[in-house]
Amino acid sequence: MLPPPDSDQEEERLALSAFATFDGAEFTRRTGYPIRTEEYFLQAVIHRSYLQLCPPGQVQSNERMEFLGDSILNLVVAEYLYATFPEAEEGQLSKVRSRLVSRTALGECARRLELVDFLLLSPSAHQSISDGSESILVDAVEAFVAAIYLDGGYGAARDFIHDHLLKAFTPSRMKRDDNYKSRLLEYSQGRGMGTPRYVTIDESGPDHNPVFTVEVQVGGVPAGKGTGGNKKTAEQQAALQALYSLQEQNSPSAS
Repeated sequence: MLPPPDSDQEEERLALSAFATFDGAEFTRRTGYPIRTEEYFLQAVIHRSYLQLCPPGQVQSNERMEFLGDSILNLVVAEYLYATFPEAEEGQLSKVRSRLVSRTALGECARRLELVDFLLLSPSAHQSISDGSESILVDAVEAFVAAIYLDGGYGAARDFIHDHLLKAFTPSRMKRDDNYKSRLLEYSQGRGMGTPRYVTIDESGPDHNPVFTVEVQVGGVPAGKGTGGNKKTAEQQAALQALYSLQEQNSPSAS
C-alpha cells in the first residue's frame, strides 16, 4: 500500500488536477490496464512544452517518469530475451534488445495505442508529431511504463510491455537487422554504386523538439528521403526508403 502523501505532494496533485486532465477509462479500454491512482498518469502525460501554458512552478513535466520507464523497459526486455533465446550470446542479445527498445519500435507502440490522444503538449509539439517526429511518442511510452509500475508494480509493467511491445515482434523480426544504413551500404557497394551520401536538407520545429529531413544519394543520385527527431533516425528512414526503391528498380520484373 502506498504511504499517504505529505503536504507538498498533495499541493502538487491539486495543481496537476487544476491544469491537466487524463481520460483513465479510455486508457484502460485501449491498454487493458485498470488504473488505481490516476495522478501517476496525469504526471505521465505532461510534456515539457506544456509547461509554458501553466503558471510557473505549478506543474512538472514527465521527464523523471521517462527516466524511470526507460530503465524498466530495458530490464523487462532483457529478462524476456534471456529466457526466450537461451543459446544466444551476450552480443546477440544486446543487439536484439536495442531493436526492441529503439525509437522505431516504441514509436510504433505509441501509434498503435494512439497515445498522442492523452498527451498535454504545446501546439508546436503537436505539429512536430504530425511532421513525423518520434521523440515525444517514445518518451510517452516510457512515461506510461513508469506510471503503470508506480501504480501496479513490476508485474503490471511487465505485462504491459509484453502485451503492447514484445508481442508485435515475431522471433524472426527480432533477429532481423534493422540497421538500414548498414544494409544500404552493403547493397550499393556490392553493385558498384559506391558509398551512400547523406545530406540534411531541412531542419524545423522548436529547439526542444526538432525535426530533421535527410536525403540519401547513391551514385550521386537522390535515392531516398527520411524525417526524424534526430539526424540518426532521419538517416535510417532515408536508407530504408532507398533500399525499397533500389530493390524495386533492380528486380527482374522491373526489366
